[in-house]
Amino acid sequence: MIGVDATRAALQRAQVRLVVQAADASPRAMEKVVRLAQAKAVPLIDGPTAEEIGTRLGRPPVMMVAVRDRDLAAGLLAAVGGPEGR
Repeated sequence: MIGVDATRAALQRAQVRLVVQAADASPRAMEKVVRLAQAKAVPLIDGPTAEEIGTRLGRPPVMMVAVRDRDLAAGLLAAVGGPEGR
């Protein structure tokens, strides 16, 4: 799921294994997602800038991405150094 609102909705439906947040995500975007992810025990990792994430996904700048695939989430977590992602 791409974007703050889509990520929140997926978190509310318990469909998320990992959230990637842009390094320059706005405080409001982080407030909307971070608390919910923590309450659902979904790990968060810092990604590149919103512009970089958007470019890689063929979209305008993207502040949040919800990863639903278990293997992709595990691979991303391993790449950043562990289950907590930080």
